[in-house]
Amino acid sequence: MDLNKPLPRVHPTVVHMLADTCTRAPDREALVLGAERILYSDYLACVSCYARELQALGEGGSLRGQRVALILSNSVESCIATFAALAAGAQVVPLNPLYTGRELEAILADAAPRVLIYEEAKAEAVAPLARKLGLAHAIVVRPGDGSMLRWKGSVVSLPEPRPSPEDPAFIQYTGGTTGRSKGVILSHRAVSTNISQREWALPTGTDGERILCVMPLFHSYALAMGLFLASYCGGTLVILPRYRPDDVLRTFGEEKISIFPGSPTIFTGLMGHELFSMTDFSRIHTCYSGSAALPEETLRRWEQATGAPIYEGYGQTESGPVLTYNPIEGKRIPGSVGIVLADTEVQVVDLDAGSRVLGIGEKGEIRARGPQIMDGYRNLPQETSEALRDGWLYTGDIGEFDAQGYLYIRDRKKDMVIVGGYNVYPREVDEVLILHPAVQEAAAVGAPDAYRGEVVRAYVALRPGASATSEELLAHCAANLAKYKVPASIAIVDALPKTTVNKTDKKALKALAAAS
Repeated sequence: MDLNKPLPRVHPTVVHMLADTCTRAPDREALVLGAERILYSDYLACVSCYARELQALGEGGSLRGQRVALILSNSVESCIATFAALAAGAQVVPLNPLYTGRELEAILADAAPRVLIYEEAKAEAVAPLARKLGLAHAIVVRPGDGSMLRWKGSVVSLPEPRPSPEDPAFIQYTGGTTGRSKGVILSHRAVSTNISQREWALPTGTDGERILCVMPLFHSYALAMGLFLASYCGGTLVILPRYRPDDVLRTFGEEKISIFPGSPTIFTGLMGHELFSMTDFSRIHTCYSGSAALPEETLRRWEQATGAPIYEGYGQTESGPVLTYNPIEGKRIPGSVGIVLADTEVQVVDLDAGSRVLGIGEKGEIRARGPQIMDGYRNLPQETSEALRDGWLYTGDIGEFDAQGYLYIRDRKKDMVIVGGYNVYPREVDEVLILHPAVQEAAAVGAPDAYRGEVVRAYVALRPGASATSEELLAHCAANLAKYKVPASIAIVDALPKTTVNKTDKKALKALAAAS
């Protein structure tokens, strides 16, 4: 691959990108979900009209500098609402619809959105929160009812002026090592540039790629490698509302899927399904993997069975999100997350001061800089100054480069567990367990898992005279945490192991969890 080739076209914002694609290919399918098929011309009309409706809800008839929060599952409505809020000049705050009321309250209080758009299925948890927090506008959406598609057939332009590259585009909340979610602020320039950087390493066709979207659209990975990828290349985004292996496998053939962004958990699950050997993979030519490390055996088995290679990359929400990828036009090395993207610098530095650049084969913390890096964390100046130092983003991940410039992720500096591609911070699980009246102390750690990559295992010591079962504690966690954060097991012990300075010995617990 020619590492000196220039970036492909960088749009000022993704709003400009969508408008350009709709002009180039108005009669091409943009979105498909079941029987619903939306052309790019209608996509633009719906986004434009809904953007105007949202603008009217802003303070003084404008949403600039204000936020629109979305609690939506994979749907046509999620795509339209995301682009419409951006076109209205707002900062989009996409939130996980699996979050409980407790989790949503803290984030919504921090984000302080002017408008909250949520689906009807979340009304029981969200409506009281909206009233409690005094949110100005809370809009209930019923996916599939056609309310956001009522402008199909209209000829309407996007609102002017459009957002500028310097404006904040997204606040994407990611877990924190303190248990508090951190709002990552990404500018329009960061998001739009990163799309072109991805295209530099993974060029797409312009004659109608068909991209299957099963990853959750609130997540930075699905936005970058699904929603925005499709709009950039004028492809069709085929959306599945939820991950069901039989639906996914059937859709490959029915919709003539050519590109499939997945995760290690999904690739593993599909290959283990009884319909996998009967699936039509004749049109697929490219698969992407992100969110977690991909076992080399999974990569080889998938490619052998489908004929489509998996290109693995690396990044995080704070980096827009992509920093490296195995390139389509160059060498693809199993076990590596690829080469550094254009207009990006990535270094491996010492774990102490983080200022000494290490050599080939030396392991250290990964730091990066480039136009796709976040502006900072919302309302968290100390955390921002710790992550962004001297113009570099310190990722908290440990890696090394080989002699060819390929990056390998070796470990994590942060106390984080990745469960099926989702970040889980043990501190948050600890805090939920401590809320139970029978629990005196608790510690959660990550343990290897053949299917999910990692799972959370928790260890609990009860208060003197108190009683509780593991099942009761798991139910307590399920009521206060998203499903993927709930421990795979909770062991009740007499006391947690301690270090010589009387801190909980997480290293000992990790060894115990791995052995179990």
